[in-house]
Amino acid sequence: MSYVFRPIQRLIEKGFYDPATRTVRAIKTKEMFTDSRDWQIEGALRMLFHVLDPDVAKDPKNLIVYGGTGKACRNWEAFEAIVDTLLTMRSDETLVIQSGKPVAVFETHRLAPRIIMANALIVPKWADWDYFRELETRGLTMFGQMTAGCWAYIGTQGILQGTYETFAFAAEKHFGGSLEGKLVLTAGLGEMGGAQPLAVKMNGGVAIVVEVDKKMIERRIRFGYLDTWTDSLDRALDLAHRYLERGEGYSIGLLGNASDIYWQLYKEGFKPDVVTDQTPAHDPLSYIPSGLSVEEAEILRNKDPEKYKKMSMESMRRQVEAMVGFMRRGSVVFEYGNNIRRMAYEAGYSEAFSFPGFVQAYIRPMFEEGRGPFRWASLTGDPKDIEILDDEVIEMFRHNKRLVRWIENARRFVKFQGLPSRVVWLGYGERAAFGLKINELVRRGVIGPIWIGRDHLDSGSVASPYRETEGMKDGSDAIADWPVLNALLNASAGATWVCVHHGGGVGIGYSIHAGLGLVLDGTPESDFRAKHVLTTDPGIGVIRHADAGYETSIRIVKEKNIKAPMIK
Repeated sequence: MSYVFRPIQRLIEKGFYDPATRTVRAIKTKEMFTDSRDWQIEGALRMLFHVLDPDVAKDPKNLIVYGGTGKACRNWEAFEAIVDTLLTMRSDETLVIQSGKPVAVFETHRLAPRIIMANALIVPKWADWDYFRELETRGLTMFGQMTAGCWAYIGTQGILQGTYETFAFAAEKHFGGSLEGKLVLTAGLGEMGGAQPLAVKMNGGVAIVVEVDKKMIERRIRFGYLDTWTDSLDRALDLAHRYLERGEGYSIGLLGNASDIYWQLYKEGFKPDVVTDQTPAHDPLSYIPSGLSVEEAEILRNKDPEKYKKMSMESMRRQVEAMVGFMRRGSVVFEYGNNIRRMAYEAGYSEAFSFPGFVQAYIRPMFEEGRGPFRWASLTGDPKDIEILDDEVIEMFRHNKRLVRWIENARRFVKFQGLPSRVVWLGYGERAAFGLKINELVRRGVIGPIWIGRDHLDSGSVASPYRETEGMKDGSDAIADWPVLNALLNASAGATWVCVHHGGGVGIGYSIHAGLGLVLDGTPESDFRAKHVLTTDPGIGVIRHADAGYETSIRIVKEKNIKAPMIK
């Protein structure tokens, strides 16, 4: 049989992909690999490799990036087919990806998206975990979480600033502006929850973070997000009190089960200052129930998923019951967007919604002005690109003291995972201005090509009634037109790739959300893309909130002369 050379071979030979071990490495070189020599395509290729780098992904050998089971593509055959396609497609073509599987390439035009994606979209009547898993088992779909399936995950830093901002808002609302001398009890040190200990520390507080998987604790320590760990509750409390007395920020990982630890502390009369949780409660088969080790959970999950689910739901019910107990004792308690309240409610705890979600409690004012988690990465892997852009963002937005403080903290504490990257919460008008500045710097050769993206947790990109759109002023929590409109608008404006997902953050049946990727390569075309995409993307968020009656959004519509026919 004659050997047929596949395009992916050039990346195998360079060591960026080992098909024998299923190891993918972020591409950190100025050398281009796509036949088109087009950074719009090359950038997408590099972001796919980036999110699957072992320093970035939770379980890269199974293509899982984060969020329980959030994948970058459906299977390894699909991965290789996507790579082959990206390496050979033209600059006037668009790759269509259906739940992680490349299904077509169509001729479009140069300013059209190079890739469009949809993940896990199911007709509402059938949109639940059970039917999704049936389809997944048959190889027909894939859970893309949020930024996993959109190739926009930048490691724990991606959620770090949002977590930092959430705790900062909580500190301002309840403690006079700082968490100094305050103890935060939380759980979950996975790829999302792993941001919590450093975010608390950066706000001056002391965090005890319960985590059942020792590997996740070790991973957080390795990347500098966690200071220390113990498997003793008494030891964790002693350490916490020591740093509370000093008024120093500190973080302690506690090896144990969240449901057990929360319940024990509650029954013993303990009162943390702040309580939340970022275990993967959105998916009962990812949450580790009380009484099982990680290894035992894996066995039961495969042997008897229904029994496993029942045990998880009961554990979540008890954990939330303890959280409500802490709240009644005087703790500040909120859900951090993982749908644990809903799971506890379905498990029979009628008071599960006694405390709010984090967006409703703290973040919505930022969404009202189109402000959200705007992020970028050096596509050549050069840390100096990020240093230069840190300086630029401070110079451009020096009036925003919170933003400047974040950059200073990020420079001090954040270790890059995969491609060097940064995240900053920027609003309407700010994103486009900074995008154009980035493209100018690329054009002048000051920095290399840059990818821009964001979390799907953003102003106008998501409908999630138990998370981002909980408690909307006009009752439009479940209206899913907005994320679909966001994706359509960004595709029309010229985003490099656009995706629409189902279920990220809170699980199948509970959300629809959209994401994007934008590559800035210094060309006039990238000026066009930056100007339009980075205006329409936060702009639809301002409109979404103005339409719901938020006065801040209505004011911005008028001040910025956004054309909105029915907003008075």
